[in-house]
Amino acid sequence: MLSEVIRNMVDHQPDMEVVGEVLDPIELLNAARIISVDVVIITPLKVNGEPRICCHLLEEHPLLKIMILSADGETAFLYQSDSSKIRIDEPSGQSILGAIREAML
Repeated sequence: MLSEVIRNMVDHQPDMEVVGEVLDPIELLNAARIISVDVVIITPLKVNGEPRICCHLLEEHPLLKIMILSADGETAFLYQSDSSKIRIDEPSGQSILGAIREAML
């Protein structure tokens, strides 16, 4: 359900577009090699901490931004290749979109 909410939120942005959705981390790695994307949103995160896939994606695509939403919806993190990590407490649609837009500047 959370991925449907995120998809709907992004689809309603004039400057953003959903180009795909995958369920498996291996599929995500393969899709990122084929499709040019600026941001990947990963949800849900079952445990705190950085999923291993972030390191792989950022190594192959250093300009990529990765938004990770916690399974409980209480936090989100935006990862970038420069090792910076932005924490968003109590994320809302606007705070998530704002963090993504700011990181793209």
